[in-house]
Amino acid sequence: MFAIVSIAGQQFKVEEGQQIFVHRLAAQEGDSVTFDAVHLIDREGQVSIGTPNLNGASVKASVLTHVKGDKVIVFHKKRRKGYRKKNGHRQSFTKIKIEGIAG
Repeated sequence: MFAIVSIAGQQFKVEEGQQIFVHRLAAQEGDSVTFDAVHLIDREGQVSIGTPNLNGASVKASVLTHVKGDKVIVFHKKRRKGYRKKNGHRQSFTKIKIEGIAG
């Protein structure tokens, strides 16, 4: 069984027991969170599709930890003009574990 669910503005294909990294959630480590924006559920070939969301369907997950991703360097340059700009960015992620799919 798997589901397509929107979490923090992105869509993920999730299964029970799976651990995924999503954009930072406003929840403490160890908390349980529920996502109601479920777009599709597949139960061994029996597919339910929402328009855009399924009514009564939800995905329950628990927050494992908060981490930061790898550093990304953004470098802009215009040749022969003396213009250089260097920026760095580290995205904040939340690691969650999918506990169950209901609906």
